Amino acid sequence: MNALGVKHRRIPILSIGRDVYCDTRLILQKLEERFPFGTIGASRPDDKAVEKLLETWTIDGVFSRAAQAIPLEMPLLNDPKWVKDREDYMGRSWAKEDMGKGRPEALAHLREAFQLLESTLLADGRQWILRTEQPSLADIEAIWPFHWLSGMEGALPPSVFGNDNFPKVYAWIDRFSAALKAARKSAPKVTTLKGAEAIQYITQAEFAEPDGEVDSRDPLALKKGQDVESWPIDSGFNHRDRGQLIALTRQEIVLKTQAKVGHRDVHIHHPRTNFRIRAVSGGGESKL
Repeated sequence: MNALGVKHRRIPILSIGRDVYCDTRLILQKLEERFPFGTIGASRPDDKAVEKLLETWTIDGVFSRAAQAIPLEMPLLNDPKWVKDREDYMGRSWAKEDMGKGRPEALAHLREAFQLLESTLLADGRQWILRTEQPSLADIEAIWPFHWLSGMEGALPPSVFGNDNFPKVYAWIDRFSAALKAARKSAPKVTTLKGAEAIQYITQAEFAEPDGEVDSRDPLALKKGQDVESWPIDSGFNHRDRGQLIALTRQEIVLKTQAKVGHRDVHIHHPRTNFRIRAVSGGGESKL
Protein backbone atom coordinates (compact mmCIF):
# COMPACT_ATOMS: atom_id res chain seq x y z
CA MET A 1 0.00 0.00 0.00
CA ASN A 2 2.84 2.35 0.82
CA ALA A 3 4.39 1.69 -2.60
CA LEU A 4 1.12 2.82 -4.18
CA GLY A 5 1.19 6.05 -2.17
CA VAL A 6 -1.73 4.87 -0.02
CA LYS A 7 -1.52 5.66 3.70
CA HIS A 8 -4.87 4.10 4.63
CA ARG A 9 -4.30 1.67 7.49
CA ARG A 10 -7.18 -0.77 7.23
CA ILE A 11 -7.59 -3.90 5.16
CA PRO A 12 -8.94 -5.10 2.85
CA ILE A 13 -8.47 -2.70 -0.02
CA LEU A 14 -9.60 -3.25 -3.59
CA SER A 15 -7.76 -2.20 -6.72
CA ILE A 16 -9.48 -2.10 -10.11
CA GLY A 17 -6.82 -0.76 -12.41
CA ARG A 18 -5.25 2.31 -10.82
CA ASP A 19 -8.36 3.04 -8.78
CA VAL A 20 -7.81 1.95 -5.17
CA TYR A 21 -10.92 1.55 -3.01
CA CYS A 22 -10.55 1.75 0.76
CA ASP A 23 -13.00 0.58 3.42
CA THR A 24 -15.38 -2.36 3.12
CA ARG A 25 -18.44 -0.08 2.90
CA LEU A 26 -17.18 1.38 -0.37
CA ILE A 27 -15.69 -1.87 -1.67
CA LEU A 28 -19.01 -3.70 -1.45
CA GLN A 29 -20.80 -0.79 -3.12
CA LYS A 30 -18.35 -0.73 -6.02
CA LEU A 31 -18.47 -4.50 -6.54
CA GLU A 32 -22.27 -4.33 -6.68
CA GLU A 33 -22.16 -1.47 -9.20
CA ARG A 34 -19.40 -2.77 -11.46
CA PHE A 35 -20.39 -6.43 -11.56
CA PRO A 36 -24.21 -6.44 -11.68
CA PHE A 37 -24.33 -10.01 -13.03
CA GLY A 38 -23.21 -11.22 -9.61
CA THR A 39 -25.07 -8.74 -7.43
CA ILE A 40 -26.38 -9.92 -4.07
CA GLY A 41 -27.68 -6.57 -2.85
CA ALA A 42 -31.32 -5.71 -2.28
CA SER A 43 -33.47 -4.23 -5.03
CA ARG A 44 -36.56 -3.12 -3.07
CA PRO A 45 -36.24 0.24 -1.26
CA ASP A 46 -37.37 -1.19 2.09
CA ASP A 47 -34.88 -4.07 1.83
CA LYS A 48 -32.13 -1.60 0.92
CA ALA A 49 -32.97 0.30 4.09
CA VAL A 50 -32.59 -2.86 6.19
CA GLU A 51 -29.29 -3.59 4.46
CA LYS A 52 -27.95 -0.09 5.19
CA LEU A 53 -29.14 -0.09 8.79
CA LEU A 54 -27.43 -3.45 9.41
CA GLU A 55 -24.20 -2.10 7.91
CA THR A 56 -24.27 0.86 10.29
CA TRP A 57 -25.24 -1.27 13.30
CA THR A 58 -22.42 -3.77 12.93
CA ILE A 59 -19.62 -1.41 11.86
CA ASP A 60 -20.41 1.50 14.16
CA GLY A 61 -21.78 -0.44 17.12
CA VAL A 62 -21.23 -4.19 17.36
CA PHE A 63 -17.66 -4.39 16.07
CA SER A 64 -16.04 -2.20 18.74
CA ARG A 65 -17.64 -4.39 21.42
CA ALA A 66 -16.60 -7.53 19.58
CA ALA A 67 -12.98 -6.37 19.62
CA GLN A 68 -13.23 -5.91 23.39
CA ALA A 69 -14.40 -9.52 23.74
CA ILE A 70 -11.12 -10.98 22.48
CA PRO A 71 -10.10 -13.55 25.14
CA LEU A 72 -7.31 -12.43 27.43
CA GLU A 73 -5.54 -15.76 26.86
CA MET A 74 -4.90 -14.93 23.20
CA PRO A 75 -1.11 -15.18 22.64
CA LEU A 76 -0.94 -11.98 20.60
CA LEU A 77 -1.86 -9.96 23.69
CA ASN A 78 1.59 -10.92 25.01
CA ASP A 79 3.33 -9.45 21.94
CA PRO A 80 4.31 -5.80 22.66
CA LYS A 81 4.61 -4.96 18.96
CA TRP A 82 1.13 -6.27 18.18
CA VAL A 83 -0.37 -4.52 21.20
CA LYS A 84 1.27 -1.23 20.18
CA ASP A 85 -0.04 -1.66 16.64
CA ARG A 86 -3.60 -2.23 17.92
CA GLU A 87 -3.38 0.82 20.17
CA ASP A 88 -2.26 2.96 17.25
CA TYR A 89 -5.10 1.58 15.16
CA MET A 90 -7.93 1.79 17.70
CA GLY A 91 -6.79 4.77 19.77
CA ARG A 92 -7.23 3.01 23.13
CA SER A 93 -5.27 0.78 25.48
CA TRP A 94 -4.87 -2.90 24.59
CA ALA A 95 -3.01 -3.74 27.78
CA LYS A 96 -4.34 -6.98 29.30
CA GLU A 97 -5.42 -5.24 32.49
CA ASP A 98 -7.46 -2.66 30.61
CA MET A 99 -8.91 -5.26 28.24
CA GLY A 100 -10.01 -7.28 31.25
CA LYS A 101 -11.79 -4.31 32.79
CA GLY A 102 -13.74 -3.57 29.62
CA ARG A 103 -14.63 -7.14 28.70
CA PRO A 104 -17.72 -7.63 30.97
CA GLU A 105 -19.37 -4.48 29.65
CA ALA A 106 -18.59 -5.53 26.07
CA LEU A 107 -20.16 -8.95 26.65
CA ALA A 108 -23.29 -7.29 28.02
CA HIS A 109 -23.63 -5.23 24.84
CA LEU A 110 -22.97 -8.28 22.67
CA ARG A 111 -25.64 -10.27 24.48
CA GLU A 112 -28.10 -7.52 23.62
CA ALA A 113 -27.00 -7.71 19.96
CA PHE A 114 -27.48 -11.50 19.88
CA GLN A 115 -30.91 -11.07 21.46
CA LEU A 116 -31.94 -8.47 18.90
CA LEU A 117 -31.29 -10.89 16.05
CA GLU A 118 -32.82 -13.85 17.89
CA SER A 119 -36.05 -12.03 18.77
CA THR A 120 -36.62 -9.93 15.64
CA LEU A 121 -35.07 -10.61 12.23
CA LEU A 122 -34.60 -14.35 12.82
CA ALA A 123 -37.56 -14.90 15.16
CA ASP A 124 -39.93 -16.27 12.49
CA GLY A 125 -37.51 -19.03 11.48
CA ARG A 126 -36.45 -17.53 8.15
CA GLN A 127 -33.25 -18.86 6.61
CA TRP A 128 -31.84 -15.50 5.54
CA ILE A 129 -32.43 -11.90 6.65
CA LEU A 130 -34.43 -10.81 3.58
CA ARG A 131 -36.08 -14.22 3.05
CA THR A 132 -33.89 -14.85 0.00
CA GLU A 133 -33.00 -18.31 -1.31
CA GLN A 134 -29.30 -17.70 -0.68
CA PRO A 135 -27.43 -15.33 1.65
CA SER A 136 -27.68 -11.73 0.49
CA LEU A 137 -25.66 -8.61 1.16
CA ALA A 138 -27.93 -7.95 4.16
CA ASP A 139 -26.74 -11.22 5.72
CA ILE A 140 -23.11 -10.29 5.11
CA GLU A 141 -23.62 -6.84 6.62
CA ALA A 142 -25.19 -8.38 9.73
CA ILE A 143 -23.30 -11.61 10.32
CA TRP A 144 -19.59 -10.88 10.12
CA PRO A 145 -18.85 -9.88 13.77
CA PHE A 146 -21.01 -12.75 15.09
CA HIS A 147 -19.39 -15.23 12.69
CA TRP A 148 -15.95 -13.98 13.75
CA LEU A 149 -16.61 -14.23 17.47
CA SER A 150 -18.30 -17.63 17.29
CA GLY A 151 -15.13 -19.07 15.74
CA MET A 152 -12.82 -17.57 18.38
CA GLU A 153 -12.31 -19.97 21.28
CA GLY A 154 -12.89 -18.30 24.63
CA ALA A 155 -14.48 -15.14 23.26
CA LEU A 156 -18.11 -15.91 24.15
CA PRO A 157 -18.77 -17.56 27.55
CA PRO A 158 -21.12 -20.55 27.00
CA SER A 159 -23.14 -19.66 30.10
CA VAL A 160 -24.19 -16.42 28.43
CA PHE A 161 -23.88 -17.18 24.70
CA GLY A 162 -24.60 -20.90 24.52
CA ASN A 163 -26.60 -22.40 21.68
CA ASP A 164 -29.57 -22.89 24.01
CA ASN A 165 -29.73 -19.13 24.55
CA PHE A 166 -29.60 -18.13 20.87
CA PRO A 167 -30.44 -21.19 18.73
CA LYS A 168 -31.69 -19.20 15.73
CA VAL A 169 -28.55 -17.03 15.60
CA TYR A 170 -26.22 -20.03 15.71
CA ALA A 171 -28.27 -21.91 13.10
CA TRP A 172 -27.97 -18.82 10.85
CA ILE A 173 -24.20 -18.72 11.40
CA ASP A 174 -23.94 -22.43 10.56
CA ARG A 175 -25.95 -21.95 7.35
CA PHE A 176 -23.75 -19.02 6.38
CA SER A 177 -20.56 -21.02 7.02
CA ALA A 178 -21.86 -23.84 4.82
CA ALA A 179 -22.85 -21.42 2.05
CA LEU A 180 -19.45 -19.74 2.24
CA LYS A 181 -17.68 -23.10 2.00
CA ALA A 182 -19.75 -24.06 -1.04
CA ALA A 183 -19.11 -20.72 -2.73
CA ARG A 184 -15.37 -21.05 -2.24
CA LYS A 185 -15.43 -24.57 -3.64
CA SER A 186 -17.27 -23.52 -6.80
CA ALA A 187 -15.37 -20.27 -7.35
CA PRO A 188 -12.60 -19.99 -9.98
CA LYS A 189 -9.08 -20.57 -8.78
CA VAL A 190 -7.60 -17.40 -7.28
CA THR A 191 -4.32 -16.11 -8.70
CA THR A 192 -2.02 -15.00 -5.89
CA LEU A 193 0.48 -12.22 -6.56
CA LYS A 194 3.46 -11.20 -4.48
CA GLY A 195 3.68 -7.57 -3.42
CA ALA A 196 6.02 -6.41 -6.17
CA GLU A 197 3.97 -8.22 -8.82
CA ALA A 198 0.76 -6.62 -7.60
CA ILE A 199 2.34 -3.14 -7.63
CA GLN A 200 3.56 -3.64 -11.18
CA TYR A 201 0.18 -4.91 -12.33
CA ILE A 202 -1.68 -1.99 -10.75
CA THR A 203 0.65 0.82 -11.86
CA GLN A 204 0.74 -0.41 -15.47
CA ALA A 205 -3.05 -0.56 -15.69
CA GLU A 206 -5.47 2.16 -16.77
CA PHE A 207 -8.02 3.85 -14.54
CA ALA A 208 -11.26 1.95 -14.05
CA GLU A 209 -13.30 5.13 -13.59
CA PRO A 210 -13.17 8.51 -15.34
CA ASP A 211 -12.55 11.63 -13.29
CA GLY A 212 -15.64 12.64 -11.37
CA GLU A 213 -16.95 15.99 -10.23
CA VAL A 214 -16.91 17.87 -6.94
CA ASP A 215 -20.41 18.58 -5.68
CA SER A 216 -20.81 22.36 -5.74
CA ARG A 217 -23.50 22.11 -3.07
CA ASP A 218 -21.39 20.12 -0.62
CA PRO A 219 -21.29 21.86 2.78
CA LEU A 220 -17.47 21.66 2.91
CA ALA A 221 -17.19 23.96 -0.14
CA LEU A 222 -14.04 22.23 -1.41
CA LYS A 223 -12.90 22.70 -5.02
CA LYS A 224 -11.75 20.26 -7.66
CA GLY A 225 -7.95 20.12 -7.84
CA GLN A 226 -7.57 21.40 -4.28
CA ASP A 227 -4.93 19.76 -2.06
CA VAL A 228 -6.72 17.80 0.65
CA GLU A 229 -6.24 15.03 3.17
CA SER A 230 -8.78 12.35 4.04
CA TRP A 231 -8.84 9.82 6.87
CA PRO A 232 -11.18 7.59 8.91
CA ILE A 233 -12.37 8.97 12.24
CA ASP A 234 -13.41 5.72 13.93
CA SER A 235 -10.15 3.74 13.74
CA GLY A 236 -6.88 3.95 11.84
CA PHE A 237 -7.14 7.73 12.13
CA ASN A 238 -3.39 8.31 12.52
CA HIS A 239 -2.86 7.43 8.85
CA ARG A 240 -4.07 10.06 6.39
CA ASP A 241 -4.11 10.08 2.61
CA ARG A 242 -3.18 13.28 0.81
CA GLY A 243 -3.65 14.35 -2.78
CA GLN A 244 -5.60 16.46 -5.21
CA LEU A 245 -9.36 16.29 -4.87
CA ILE A 246 -10.81 14.98 -8.14
CA ALA A 247 -14.29 13.93 -7.00
CA LEU A 248 -16.56 14.54 -4.02
CA THR A 249 -20.10 13.18 -3.84
CA ARG A 250 -22.55 12.38 -1.06
CA GLN A 251 -21.05 8.87 -0.86
CA GLU A 252 -17.44 9.16 -1.94
CA ILE A 253 -14.13 11.06 -1.76
CA VAL A 254 -11.57 10.58 -4.56
CA LEU A 255 -7.98 11.83 -4.32
CA LYS A 256 -5.24 11.77 -6.92
CA THR A 257 -1.79 10.86 -5.63
CA GLN A 258 1.35 9.31 -7.10
CA ALA A 259 2.69 5.82 -6.60
CA LYS A 260 6.19 5.63 -5.14
CA VAL A 261 6.98 2.79 -7.53
CA GLY A 262 6.53 3.71 -11.18
CA HIS A 263 5.52 7.30 -10.28
CA ARG A 264 2.16 7.02 -12.03
CA ASP A 265 -0.99 8.65 -10.76
CA VAL A 266 -3.26 6.58 -8.54
CA HIS A 267 -6.81 7.46 -7.52
CA ILE A 268 -7.68 6.72 -3.88
CA HIS A 269 -11.36 6.30 -3.08
CA HIS A 270 -12.77 6.75 0.45
CA PRO A 271 -16.40 6.61 1.59
CA ARG A 272 -17.90 9.71 3.18
CA THR A 273 -19.28 7.78 6.16
CA ASN A 274 -16.89 8.00 9.14
CA PHE A 275 -14.24 9.76 7.04
CA ARG A 276 -13.10 13.35 7.35
CA ILE A 277 -11.71 15.46 4.53
CA ARG A 278 -10.14 18.90 4.74
CA ALA A 279 -7.96 21.24 2.74
CA VAL A 280 -4.21 21.31 3.25
CA SER A 281 -1.73 23.92 2.17
CA GLY A 282 0.58 22.88 -0.67
CA GLY A 283 1.93 19.70 0.86
CA GLY A 284 2.24 21.27 4.29
CA GLU A 285 0.19 20.91 7.43
CA SER A 286 -3.59 20.88 7.48
CA LYS A 287 -5.46 24.14 7.61
CA LEU A 288 -7.52 24.44 10.77
